[in-house]
Amino acid sequence: MTTPLDPIVSEFETQEQADSYDRWFREQIRESLEDPRPSVPHDDVMAEMRELLDTKRRHAAG
Repeated sequence: MTTPLDPIVSEFETQEQADSYDRWFREQIRESLEDPRPSVPHDDVMAEMRELLDTKRRHAAG
């Protein structure tokens, strides 16, 4: 049986959907914390994304 949620209170339609998302999200966090690879600084990621977007815009323009 599903428990409907108020759309003003939750983005999920049912409590079961909310619980499922919470389990998935917590698993993603756990995996990230256990990942042995070094972290990448935010500024480095943003610079790489800006470059990628600029390249795609140039190719799309002609």
